[in-house]
Amino acid sequence: MNPESMTSFAKIALAAALVASMGAASAAPTVFSSVGGAPTGVNKWNLDGAAPVGTDLGSVVVTPNAAFVTGSANGIYAAPFLSGNNGVGFGAGGTDQANGADTTRYLTTGSTNAITNAKITINFTADQFYFGLLWGSVDAFNTMEFFNNGLSVGSLNGTNVTPTATGNQGAQGTYYVNIDLAEGFDSIVFKSTNYAFEFDNIAWSANRVPEPGSLALLGLGLAGLGFARRRRAA
Repeated sequence: MNPESMTSFAKIALAAALVASMGAASAAPTVFSSVGGAPTGVNKWNLDGAAPVGTDLGSVVVTPNAAFVTGSANGIYAAPFLSGNNGVGFGAGGTDQANGADTTRYLTTGSTNAITNAKITINFTADQFYFGLLWGSVDAFNTMEFFNNGLSVGSLNGTNVTPTATGNQGAQGTYYVNIDLAEGFDSIVFKSTNYAFEFDNIAWSANRVPEPGSLALLGLGLAGLGFARRRRAA
């Protein structure tokens, strides 16, 4: 990992992670890290303005204690931090965003369990095989779960991105996370059992995105990722 910026491109390569047999546990996924943002040739949305059309993005659903926000609210949510090229291509008209605290709209969800079912759901109109996001102030209690036709096909949390998932609100706590999932998915659910899960600059593709050759293998086992095929409804 480049010491110049811990705001890193954490690539979760799940393409070889899942066993094809029905109901079987997955093989160990691997996590890669390098400085950068989303790869080229994928759909991108900085969450400002209307969602792009013709890209298989269906809807973004927010429930209580989840919202589109700007800026920060003390003790509730903090804007992601841009650095290490993780804003490349996400500015107006495909330009690059400047480094520093995110000044544009982003998504946040989380509660102290006082409000149940606080979550964000992103739905797609066709199967996708890649997803990326600018994940701000990564916490261990932030979780993403992937579904295909209502069935859970995998999940990850903040500790799968960095072992120091303690909610750092600066450059050292924000990562651009890139995820490949061989089975494909048509929805993603974002939850947090405390304040908060903040993210911006999402990217997705109906094609598998090869991992860059320069990535450094971090390596996390199945026990750490808790990524197994489960047959339960969303």
